[in-house]
This record gives sequence, C-alpha cells and structure tokens, in this order.
Amino acid sequence: MSKTHGPQYPSDDDLLSQVRFDPVAGKIWFNEQRVLMVHASGMSLLRKELIETLGISRARGLLMRFGFHAGFKDAELTKTLRPNFTTDDAFLAGPRLACIKGLVHVEPLELSFDLESGSFIGRFEWTDSYEADAHLQHFGVSDEPVCWSLIGYSSGFTSYYMGRKVLFKEEECAGCGSAHCRIIGKPAEEWEDCAELEKLYQPDSVAEALFALQSQISELQETVREYHAKPSEMPRLIGNAAAFLKAKDLVKRGAASRASVLLLGETGVGKEMFARSLHALSDRSDKPFVAVNCASIPTDLIASELFGVERGAFTGASVSREGKFERADGGTIFLDEVIELPPGAQAALLRVLQEGELERVGGTTLRKVDVRVVAATNEDLLDAVHQGRFRADLFYRLNVYPIEIPPLRDRVDDIPVLAKHFVGKFHALYKKTTMGISDRAMRALKQYPWPGNIRELENMIERGVILTDQHRSIDAESLFASQPPEEEPGHKLSRSGSLEPERADTGRSPYDALCEKMLSEGFSHDDFEAAITRNAMALAEDNVSQAARLMGITRARMAYRLEKLKTD
Repeated sequence: MSKTHGPQYPSDDDLLSQVRFDPVAGKIWFNEQRVLMVHASGMSLLRKELIETLGISRARGLLMRFGFHAGFKDAELTKTLRPNFTTDDAFLAGPRLACIKGLVHVEPLELSFDLESGSFIGRFEWTDSYEADAHLQHFGVSDEPVCWSLIGYSSGFTSYYMGRKVLFKEEECAGCGSAHCRIIGKPAEEWEDCAELEKLYQPDSVAEALFALQSQISELQETVREYHAKPSEMPRLIGNAAAFLKAKDLVKRGAASRASVLLLGETGVGKEMFARSLHALSDRSDKPFVAVNCASIPTDLIASELFGVERGAFTGASVSREGKFERADGGTIFLDEVIELPPGAQAALLRVLQEGELERVGGTTLRKVDVRVVAATNEDLLDAVHQGRFRADLFYRLNVYPIEIPPLRDRVDDIPVLAKHFVGKFHALYKKTTMGISDRAMRALKQYPWPGNIRELENMIERGVILTDQHRSIDAESLFASQPPEEEPGHKLSRSGSLEPERADTGRSPYDALCEKMLSEGFSHDDFEAAITRNAMALAEDNVSQAARLMGITRARMAYRLEKLKTD
C-alpha cells in the first residue's frame, strides 16, 4: 500500500537525461520517442479552431483522447526509467513531466494507491495551465472546466500505471475564474457519471463513420483504377519511392502483353510479389500462376521438374507426370534465380519461348503450351553470358521487358509504411496488439543498410512483435538481434538544463589517445567490457538503471552484460 499526503518530488535527473536535441536532423527525442517543441499560441489557435469547427462537445472529447494517449505513452516510458524507485516516486514522474513539458505546474496534494488492489485517490493543484489561458484568451470565462487535454493526460498516465481505468475531473478550473485548477482522480467505476465520462474517451462515432466511408471510397477507386482484378487476387505493392513507382508502372504497362519479363534486383526485394502482380493484372489472371525457385531444385532433377517426365525415363520414374510448364498452361510461370538453370534446361526453356512447345524427359512427343514466362535474378545475366554460364540467345529472349526493382536502402521513406503493414500482419498472426514501432526504433530502421531488403524487414518486424508485450511499443532492441545502428550525432539536454552537444564533429574522439595506449600495451575487449561494467555497477551502488545511464546504454543492454558476466 502506498499512502502519502503532500508528497515531495524526487530528482528530475533521470527524466531530463532522456531529452536530446538533434538540430542537424531536425529532431528532439525523449528517450525513444520523437517529441515536438511548438508555440503555446499555436496550440491555442488549433484548440480554438477545433472548437469552432467541431463544436465544444466534440472538441472536448478529441482533446481528452489526445491527452490520454500522450499520458499513456509517457507512463509506459517512465515505468521503465524508474524500475527501482518507490511506487510513489515512480508515479510522480507524470506530474513532473507535465511541468518539464511546459503544460502546467503541478503540486501533489494527496496521493494514495495500491497497485495490487487497484485502489486509487489523487488530488493535485495546477498553476498556469496553458489550456485554461488559451480558453480565456479566445472565449473568456467558461461555465465548465476547460483543461481537457491535461485531464486526459492525467487519466492516461494513471490508467497505464495502475493497470485499470482511472479518470480525473477538475473540481476547480482557472478557465472558470478560479485562482488555480484542482483535480481529483479515482477509478472510473467510482464516479457517479462513469458512463458519461468514459464516453468522452471513445472515438466520435460520426467522425469514425466518415473516416471509414472515405477509406472505403479510396480503396474502391484504387481497385477500379489500378487493379481491374479481385482484391483477394492482387498482391499489395507498397511504397511511394520514385524508383519503386517506376517499377510498379512498368508492371501495369506490361501486364497486357505476351512478352517475357525479366525482374532484376537484389535478394529479398519482392520479385515474386511483382511477378504475381503482373499475372493478376493480365488477361491470364484466372489461369494458374506457378512459382519455381530454380536454385532450390537439384541440377539432375530440374529438367524433369520444369518439363515433366515419362515413365521409365530414369530409375525412380515409375509414372509419367507433367512438369511446372504444363501445370502453368494458359497462365504464368515465375522462374526465380533463372541463372541457376543448367545448360540442358536453358536449351529446353529457349524452345518453349520460341516455339511454345516442350518435350518431357524420356519422351518423344512434342506438347504445345501457352505459358508466359517471368524470370528473375539477383545477378547480372549479361556478365554470366560473357562468362559462358548463360546462353546469349536465351538472355535476349528473356530480356524483352526488363524491370529493375530497387533495394530497400534506396527507398528509405517507404520503410514506415512497410513496417506498419508488417506489424498489422503479425498482430493478426500472433493475436496480439502492440503500440507500434517507437520513434527511436524507426530511426534505427531507416539507418540500417538492409542487405536482406524487404524480406529482412519482414523478419525483423516479426521478431519485434514476438518479443514485445501487449500494448507496448516495439523498441530497437526487440527488432535487431544484434546492436541497433548507432544514432547520428546530435545534442542532448544536460542535467542542468543547458543545451550541449552529444559529440563534437572534429574527426577525432577524446578517447583516441587512450585507445592507442591500451592497444599498444596489449588489450582484451572482453576483459575491458567486464571491468567497465563492474565499475559502473559499483559507482551506481548496484542500481542497474543508473549504471546503464553512466555507460550511455539502455537498461536492457546493461542487464544483458551483467548476465554475460555471470556466465563467464
């Protein structure tokens, strides 16, 4: 049980140390979340226009929901920042963050709660509420309390912290002419007007219906304009990068032709998705689409797999069977890693392309097939021709309509929308809901070089969803099996509140001389890491979070190092 009356705030050092300025990139970070510094007058104007556009009732609900989300996110963060604090001191990070962010000055009057039973009662006094000032400026004295987003913030922070719905109300409000604002919070069901209060935190039904209708219209327009096929048959090619849109446009333009298509690009860029899209957009969409990975079939079996085999053609061929080309008759065959075809299979493929006929292995009968060939490779086929590994005549038959698919590192701006798509996919697959990818994690995704391209991104997002608890943000450590990419040099807020650079861009580190001395005298990286970890823990008096801050790493990485010390 935690009971306090007029509790005192602990030091804000742990909170202030999480604020970092990166003016080069144009970003401000609070731990892993990107935050904004905006003028109070701008927020005041936005609030005014919301009231005038939506009406006071809907504006109130919207701002309360906005505040609730902000408070919920801050509580998620601060609970990890203060794992070793008393429950009271950890909880008081919420009121302090409201002060640090310039929203309002908060003084706790009474605080009593029990995490186990879920009981809660809290009273706070607010001074200089930006929201009350904004309302008075534009609308004058109000008959009802007006600090809507601040009330939402308090409710969101406390609800996350308590693990149950806790709602605040204003007993007094400066926007109504009082000298200060006073608020009280308790579990939702203890309010007599609980149903009315909770309704304010539900999405506006009218707006929700309008958004849903707008989304349906947009999807219908896109289907009619781009796909001309059933949505269930059309793969989603997601992205807006110029090179990606060019490749997508080539697919649309070439779908109606009969020409062979050669898809070029690195491993994992989504060549099969492009091939399926090409098939779905063509007049063959109601016929089979057969995908073959030529690299995965043993060399001595690839001819029989592609072109079929007659009974008795070789040991084990006890029955005659059709190959991939016959199964794809009338439709499309996708030959991935076509460069792996042996010479005999290359000759047979050339005959299919030129004459539209094939001969099964061990057979003597020519069989007519109508198959559109879409080939793909991550190597330079022309180089393979010059090296004698690939037939020149086959290359020119396949290269009638080449499409270059860009690697993910060349379409960085598409990463957020791709990541969101994969998060949704794995939410459904694993029947869980996260709060999406944190800002810092998204920044790390954009800085990563992506040797495995979209396939690697999909695998990484799946890992992140698996490792992240329900209703938590996916952080960088959950996404990357190894250490996330280092952040770009920026600035942070010092503990005294002054702006200081994180790292000077001088070309040399202040640690270079020390490193040179250590390396010249004989150096063990493992011993050094163990020593600095032990010293950090000693300086922090075995406080893991504080030791992590001393070393400039996350608590999770510090815990990993400590576990590694135990095993070593």
